[in-house]
Amino acid sequence: MRGLSGQEQGSSDSSPDQGAGYSFLKETLMNNQLMEIVLPRLARPLYHQLQQYQSGQMDDDQFTRSFESLLRRQHVWLAKHGVPAARAALAIHGAVLVLSAPGMKAEAEETGEPLEIVEFRAVQEAAADVAENYGIRESQAARILTGLLARYGD
Repeated sequence: MRGLSGQEQGSSDSSPDQGAGYSFLKETLMNNQLMEIVLPRLARPLYHQLQQYQSGQMDDDQFTRSFESLLRRQHVWLAKHGVPAARAALAIHGAVLVLSAPGMKAEAEETGEPLEIVEFRAVQEAAADVAENYGIRESQAARILTGLLARYGD
């Protein structure tokens, strides 16, 4: 999921006189609202794509291209509805993490690693991508993505 929109947008949702607690609360509420929109918009078509892949109607390359196209379409849709690029990227990455939870659980069982380690690596990779492409701190992206995975994951 590299550079879904190709645009960099920083966002500052609080004025200097508002405390960090207010900013965090506002950011959390906005991200949760976005997840309520993004999760079903990704889940249905992704499930259909997975069915096609598992039935042999798509190969690995076709599935990858189709998945990346789905993510770009979601990013464009969010942008058309006024969602800043960084916030859209966080919501999309968060939704992908949530929808990947069963796969992460299977990976943890297969490798014998604790699920938390597998999730941590996935969150760090997603946070690094968002930070690199959308100009926010990796630690901030990781905190937001971890919160989304905790709230919406199993």
